[in-house]
Amino acid sequence: QVQLVESGGGLVQAGGSLRLSCAASDRISMLNVMAWYRQAPGNQRELVASFTSNSRLYYADSVKGRFTISRDNAKNTVYLQMNSLKPEDTAIYYCNYRAIGSSRYNYWGQGTQVTVSS
Repeated sequence: QVQLVESGGGLVQAGGSLRLSCAASDRISMLNVMAWYRQAPGNQRELVASFTSNSRLYYADSVKGRFTISRDNAKNTVYLQMNSLKPEDTAIYYCNYRAIGSSRYNYWGQGTQVTVSS
């Protein structure tokens, strides 16, 4: 069982920046992906960005050019650098770590609140 510990959320003004971190307690040895999702009140949870163990990246259109996902494999940690934040980025951000090709390994962090004020 893998535990994910998130940090870095907070309250910022529009145009500001935050850096989220998510550290995994153990490693998935097979092909895997670490990702950030977010969920705002009344909305579905949406995929924001992801980074696979074979270095494939994805960004939602709404964050392209503003957010950067990175991964430190030695530390089992994924980061999300968020720049030029907008009020519509306000949400709870969740880290996800799962195997690709197997449903056995799929883990979620506890969530961290990001609030962007106008």
